Parts: sequence; C-alpha cells; structure tokens
Amino acid sequence: MEYNETLSAIEAILFASGEPVPAERISLVLGLDKEEVIRSCMQLSDAYSFEQRGMRIVRMEENFQMCSSPDFAQEIGRVLEQRKPPRLTQPSLEVLAIVAYFQPVTRAYIDQVRGVDSAYTVNMLTERRLIEPCGRLEVPGRPTIYRTGDLFLRTMGITSLEELPQLPSLGDDEGLVQLQSAIDRLQSGEGEQLEIGQLS
Repeated sequence: MEYNETLSAIEAILFASGEPVPAERISLVLGLDKEEVIRSCMQLSDAYSFEQRGMRIVRMEENFQMCSSPDFAQEIGRVLEQRKPPRLTQPSLEVLAIVAYFQPVTRAYIDQVRGVDSAYTVNMLTERRLIEPCGRLEVPGRPTIYRTGDLFLRTMGITSLEELPQLPSLGDDEGLVQLQSAIDRLQSGEGEQLEIGQLS
C-alpha cells in the first residue's frame, strides 16, 4: 500500500468510526506495523492543525479519534441548535480527580478520600463515560474498581495520564492541598473543556 493511500485509509477509518480506534486494530486491518500507524495518525493530526482544518485527529494513549475542531464549537452549536450545557459540579470534579490520580480505585476508596458517599457521582461520571468499570477487587464482596477512559483524555486535552501534574502522597496536608489545586484547575482553566455537551 502506497504511503498516501495508507493515510487516506486511516483517515477513512477514523471518519467512519466516530469513536476512538486502537492503533493495533488499524495495523491488523491494513497489514502495517503499529508504530507506522501511530506515525501516520500523528502526521494526519499535524496536517489538520497546520492547515487549520475543521477536523482534528485526537490521540488518547494508543487510540485515535477524528473530531471537530474546538475553534468552531460556537458555529457547530448554533447549527445544531444546542443550548450551552451545564458544567460538571464540584463533587464530580473531586471524584474525577481522585480516579484520575489514584486509579484503579473502588467507590469505598473515593468515599474515604472525600469523606462523603459518592455513589451518585460515580454513577453519573460512569454514564457520561468519563470513568469506567475495569474489573472487581478480589476481596470479600468483590467491589467494582474504576479508572478513567479515553473520553477523559480527550476531554482534558491530553494524550496520556502521564501528562497529569504529579501529586505527592495524600498522607500529609501538602498532598491534600495539591489534590485540591488539581481540582481547582479542572474547575477553571481546563474546566472549560468539561462541559457535558462536549463529551460525545
């Protein structure tokens, strides 16, 4: 397969999917090395950005997804007649930060860190696909454990959890201050991306 044909094939796959597609899956279908697929996806992504196209290719670990450019969010919203969606609440951001930094975690662990019952918030974040169940803890009762998914990375505008700021241990006051600082950043600057309507 010619290189330009490879780029076109990847572009078509991502467009048709509408969901994150693993590079491994694309490599199997096209008969290419996974690293070559990743390089091709990144080249497409760079080209879209450089040419200021209306589409973007977003990387989430080793998954890729085609989506609209955030530069045209207002125009898209007006065409689709969508009302400005509500932002995530402070409890939602707290739970999201705990899962992001300490995953995989149980709901009991989240409750312990926050000091309140988090069942409703965990369920809401799961429904919105910002967190996801990833198995059960092998202890009596076998509680569900949670982690962030690809949509969390896309919503935060990062490609890997390694891009999250490092936190010290929560065993001291400094750790708690750092966690609150991370939650505050979600609520302010980066929080602009955490509007519910942008999660699909």
